[in-house]
Amino acid sequence: MAAAAQTPCDGAGVHALGGAHADAVAAAGLLAQGQTHLDPLDADGQAGQLFQVSRVHAALLDLVPGQIHQGAAALKMIFQMVAGDALRLHPLPGFGVEEQGVQLLHLRTGQNELCRHEVGVGSGGREPEAAGVGCKAGVKAVCNVRRNGNAHGVDYLVQQLCRRCGAACDMQKISVIGANARGFDTHISSAFDKDLADVSCISCGQCIVNCPTGALVEKDDSDKVLAAINDPEKYVIVQTAPSIRATLGECFGMSIGTNVQGKMVAALRRLGFDKVFDTDFAADLTIMEEAHEFIERVQQGGVLPMITSCSPGWVKYCEHYYPDQISHLSTCKSPQQMFGATIKTWYAKKMGIDPEKIVVVGIMPCTAKKFETKRDDQSASGYPDVDIALTTRELARMIESAGIYFKHLPDEEFDNPLGEGTGAAVIFGATGGVMEAALRTAVETLTGKALDNVDFTDVRGMDGVKEAEYEVAGLKLKVAVASGTANAHTLMEQVKAGTSPYHFIEIMGCPGGCINGGGQPVQHAVVRNFVDLKNRRAAALYDADRKLPVRKSHESEAIKTVYTEFFGEPGSHLAHEVLHTSYKARPKYK
Repeated sequence: MAAAAQTPCDGAGVHALGGAHADAVAAAGLLAQGQTHLDPLDADGQAGQLFQVSRVHAALLDLVPGQIHQGAAALKMIFQMVAGDALRLHPLPGFGVEEQGVQLLHLRTGQNELCRHEVGVGSGGREPEAAGVGCKAGVKAVCNVRRNGNAHGVDYLVQQLCRRCGAACDMQKISVIGANARGFDTHISSAFDKDLADVSCISCGQCIVNCPTGALVEKDDSDKVLAAINDPEKYVIVQTAPSIRATLGECFGMSIGTNVQGKMVAALRRLGFDKVFDTDFAADLTIMEEAHEFIERVQQGGVLPMITSCSPGWVKYCEHYYPDQISHLSTCKSPQQMFGATIKTWYAKKMGIDPEKIVVVGIMPCTAKKFETKRDDQSASGYPDVDIALTTRELARMIESAGIYFKHLPDEEFDNPLGEGTGAAVIFGATGGVMEAALRTAVETLTGKALDNVDFTDVRGMDGVKEAEYEVAGLKLKVAVASGTANAHTLMEQVKAGTSPYHFIEIMGCPGGCINGGGQPVQHAVVRNFVDLKNRRAAALYDADRKLPVRKSHESEAIKTVYTEFFGEPGSHLAHEVLHTSYKARPKYK
């Protein structure tokens, strides 16, 4: 870390440290204008600039023109009117200098690196405004203390009060976090500083992926996974959600939308997991149960519209905000939970393994998946269906920490029999994917005829709400797809009023679906603003779908095997005991 020279602006001092000791960086920004040495000084009334240099996205190379090379950029902090005691060259971590608009805390190289990895950007970088460009910004920066709440952790000492997290929460129509207190005491929190577990937070994590400083992070459970892997008494199985293969590469500097399935499998094996399976298997299993449940509701006059239940953030939103509409939710568990339930029942019996010794780890795009593992009615074997859920970012940090050079790994295949998935399963990661997968199976089941074209393109795309109508076996089937809970609100108001024209609705808690989940790699705002992030990630999944030999869930040989050997048929009594769940109304505040 070093300070970089810059043309003077707004009367601020210009300072360059070059290869100076990292502990002196904070002092560099406080040098009086024109001063060139780093002796302790009384900084009353001085102005300055602090530049933090780190590797970042190439799009930021123009941040400090002519001063940086590719792979590096400067993070600028401007401050004025510093008041306080003399600044020493070796202050303790957390040492503060009071200013009119900024509270500057000492930053060490190690802390900066840890913070960068905490938000899972790998060789990527942070927001240009991360340290609070401009005076009187009310910034508190930078330390590495984490406060945990629900599926998230909050670091009040790196908040720049930009309110992007609150804006993201508002865009989701949740609005449980915002600015509390005034002046230097201003901080981002929930009402009355309640823990996020005590408000109607749905753990979607959109606040995290929109935070430019890493002040909001997921609860890191990687230590629990490593402990299980190193326990000789445990049999540790990992499953990876469909969208992870399209996003994990971003953490290692690969192009957005690169499918890294083979390298992901290879990395997981090298981390020490006993089996590496694909959640796509359980996505196909979900379609078998969900399509059967939908057809049964249509034919027997059940509650319609039926709404998908794959997204735990959406499910929790429904429980908080529409508890009287819970009966519309499909009773199917999510693919993550179906996978774990199947592992600890059928697979455990088949392989002769005590389910108590099995640890199921999910690599998920979603922070709400952490909450889902703790839900009631998610322990078909008597043990939790899934023990630990990690985000894409946590997996990337584990790979980096293990010294695995991800880009140079060979491509490897998932283990069998639960490593097999269809094209219908892989598109679960994009909004509209669950609907399309369900239609592929439901239409063939209702008509008894093979589809000439399995692509239901009307439900694809990143529009917040999509709708379509299909003629199926004499029924005009009306469907709708929504992503993001603000759009879910639009459809649920119709359901609540009894005016919804639809038979079947897919809802994903995050805008764009899992490919934009709260556990996905954090991309710089330059990228989020000027790159079609969601569509590029989704394109990788649709491309994988096109290339797979089997594109319909009911044609999967692995699915046929598990029903023949264990469940019997979709919707059977055993299938309901293992693969289905229940919901409950939740208060908005505790």
